[in-house]
Amino acid sequence: MTEVPEPTIRIRFDVAYDGTDFSGWAVQPNRRTVQGELESALARVLRLPGVSLTCAGRTDAGVHARGQVAQADVPAGTWESEGERVLRRLAGVLPPDVRVTAARPAPPGFDARFSPLFRRYLYRVSDAPYGVDPLLRRDVLWHKNPLDVDRMNAAAERLRGEHDFAAFCKKREGATTIRELLRLEWERVDGHLLHGTIQADAFCHNMVRALVGCLLAVGDGRRGVDWPARVLGTAVRDPAVHVVGPQGLSLEEVRYPADGELAARATATRRVRELS
Repeated sequence: MTEVPEPTIRIRFDVAYDGTDFSGWAVQPNRRTVQGELESALARVLRLPGVSLTCAGRTDAGVHARGQVAQADVPAGTWESEGERVLRRLAGVLPPDVRVTAARPAPPGFDARFSPLFRRYLYRVSDAPYGVDPLLRRDVLWHKNPLDVDRMNAAAERLRGEHDFAAFCKKREGATTIRELLRLEWERVDGHLLHGTIQADAFCHNMVRALVGCLLAVGDGRRGVDWPARVLGTAVRDPAVHVVGPQGLSLEEVRYPADGELAARATATRRVRELS
C-alpha cells in the first residue's frame, strides 16, 4: 500500500543577520553560511531530518540584512504542534549574528523569490578623513576622499528606470540582466556618513556594489556626472567600474503585493524580459 505523504504548509521567515563572518547566504561546502545556520537550527527546533530554505535574494559574503525573507515547506502537523514556540527556540540555538524575527504561514501563492515587487538595499559610506567610527566598522565603508552628494544624485538620476544593467553585473548563463531600477539616491545623514538607497524589482550579481562604486567615482570627482550613464549604455561589463566592498551593504526590505496578487506576480517575474 502506497503511503500518502503528509500535507505541507509554506512558512514565511523574516531574517536579519550581520554578514561579516558568513560566506554569503547560500550553502557552500565547508563554508559558514546564513542558509546553512538557519536550516540546521530549524531542523533542530522543528525536530525534522532536514529543512530547505528559499530566500528573496541571495546576499554575497560580508553583506548584511535587516529585511531578508525566506520560506520553507514543512509538515502541517509539525507546524501545528511546534509553530508557536519556534521564535524562542530559534533564539536559543542560533548564533548571535543571525536572527529570525518572524515566522508565520504564508498566504496562498506566496513565493519568497519570485513574488516580490521590489528589494531595497542601503549602502553606508563614511568620507571622514580619519576613517570609520570603530563602532561602525562592520557596516560602513570608508572612502578616503570627500564626496559630493549632489553630483552623485545627478548621476544616479540617469540610471533609474528599466535598462539592461549588463555593464554593472556579473552575468550568469541563461539569466537576464534587464532590471527596473526604481530608486537610487544618496543623502548625507551626518557630517561624514552617507546613505545610498538602491531599490529595484530585482538585482543581478554584483549590481548594487558596482553601481555604488561607479557613483563614488563621480562623487569624489574622478569621473564626470555623465559617466555612469555612458557605461550603462554599453551593456558590457566595464573593468573601470570598481565593485566596492560588501561591509557597507544591507538588505533592508523586501516588499510583496497584496495576498491575492502573489501568484500572478510570481508568474510575471519568471518570464524572461526583453527591452522594447
